[in-house]
Amino acid sequence: GAGIAAKSAIDRFGGSIIVIGTPAEELYGGKAIMAGRGAFDHLDIAMMVHPGAHDVATTEALACQALEVEFFGQAAHAASRPEAGINALEAMLQSFNAINSLRQHIKPKSRLHGIITDGGKSANVVPPHSAGVFLVRAEDDTYLDELKQKVLNCFIGAATASGARLEYRWGDISYAPVRNNLTLAQLFRQNVEILGRKMPLSDPSRTFGSTDFGNVSQLVPGIHPSVAIAPVEVGVHSPQFAAAAISEAGVQGLLDAAKALAMTVVDLVANPEIVVKVKDEFAGKIDD
Repeated sequence: GAGIAAKSAIDRFGGSIIVIGTPAEELYGGKAIMAGRGAFDHLDIAMMVHPGAHDVATTEALACQALEVEFFGQAAHAASRPEAGINALEAMLQSFNAINSLRQHIKPKSRLHGIITDGGKSANVVPPHSAGVFLVRAEDDTYLDELKQKVLNCFIGAATASGARLEYRWGDISYAPVRNNLTLAQLFRQNVEILGRKMPLSDPSRTFGSTDFGNVSQLVPGIHPSVAIAPVEVGVHSPQFAAAAISEAGVQGLLDAAKALAMTVVDLVANPEIVVKVKDEFAGKIDD
């Protein structure tokens, strides 16, 4: 919609709009894969909008990488011969406890969370296998690498303590933090406010997630604003938020986002000096 709406400005002032369809980014990192293969290398600017519970022009998204872990123990009857077993589930639980202790001593914006995907099949058998998936998030790539090692040490320690064998695999895709271009964000903010929304440049009250748009924003100047389609008490990735997406507020949010993107494109192609400023900020010639 935004591309079609801005086409007349392209016809008048020149330039080009490329609408790139990207796969959903939940854990699989479609944009990160595309970025690694050069899909965005030819762009001057990249913009997208995400629905949310807040109107805000910038997104503080964290670097993130997934970790898959498995423990292999020894099955035994839990009542008649427990001493013959090696409990793979206990190894996983010890890992959780170690990670919970680690949380007290990590930087405030970092996040550690995970689930157990296999914890055994029968209560009277010492579990010979356990598995889990964990996410490690940090404000920047450097601290992400440091935190990844600390998290991995939790599993290594649990394996040593329990006698279970550990196997692990880091995800192929690592999400980069979003690099907000404030020149672009302020321009989008001005346009969306013309449409009647009040949009702050940033919102310190928002919690932190991750997005594969972060990988794009490290390559080209970009923005990832959020347009509210639901009340603040409704969390994204919830049934209530899914219902909001097809509500009147959801449709209005979609329209406002498309209009504001199109208006921003018009401003950029009609005012080449703004594009220069956007690129200068990205190159570090202007303070963020």
